[in-house]
Amino acid sequence: MIFLKTEDEIELLRASNLLVGKTLAEVAKVIRPGVTTKELDKVAEEFIRDHGAIPTFKGFANPYGGPFPASICTSVNEQVVHGIPSDVVLKDGDIVSVDCGTYLNGFCGDSAYTFCVGDVCEEVRNLLKVTKNALYIGIENAVQGKRLGDIGYAIQQHCEAHSYGVVREFVGHGIGKEMHEDPQVPNYGKRGTGALLKKGLCIAIEPMITLGDRHVVMGKDGWTVSTKDKKCAAHFEHTVAVTSSRADILSSFKFIEDVLGDQAI
Repeated sequence: MIFLKTEDEIELLRASNLLVGKTLAEVAKVIRPGVTTKELDKVAEEFIRDHGAIPTFKGFANPYGGPFPASICTSVNEQVVHGIPSDVVLKDGDIVSVDCGTYLNGFCGDSAYTFCVGDVCEEVRNLLKVTKNALYIGIENAVQGKRLGDIGYAIQQHCEAHSYGVVREFVGHGIGKEMHEDPQVPNYGKRGTGALLKKGLCIAIEPMITLGDRHVVMGKDGWTVSTKDKKCAAHFEHTVAVTSSRADILSSFKFIEDVLGDQAI
């Protein structure tokens, strides 16, 4: 069932999502060669809890991998999504997608950003740029009167025009009092198809785009999703509210980009 949000509920969603953006900015401050993804998780969890919120990812149930053991997902290089923070050390030239969720005042926040670690090659940086642009192209289509297929079509066309793969098995989602609500929001599709977008619909749009083939495999941990061909993947996510004119982006990359400066993608 799809739940449309009131203006007051959207503002509560905004507060939770802005906290996600600020949390990702704290993580951005410590991303560098030599840092472990477990260290990134510690920074994120402390920041979230210090601001009166709960990390929604921690303990999230999965019948294949058990409860998620961390507060953020850290997906490195060929890992697409749901990577578990660990003692693995980030190296110069790596990329790491950090996906973060918060629960504040009864509503959820959800956003993701793929970071460069040190000096990343131009081929991979271009993947990140195109994926981030695709996110905003998808958001442009999140307006009342359009359909879910319009969002997916726009993202797919932009990424495939650059010969990148568009992951099919994992998609965006509705968001509100629960982290995952209806509807599903694919990053592929046909224009004019899918559920009608109405004012008050809040969704997380999250392109997951691969440098090579689009096919993915599930890790033995039941969580980590990686590209089958071991080529890099990028992941960017915003939570947005549908309005009658243009999408209202409830999360923010501004805090991250303030930290990264001219190193931002």
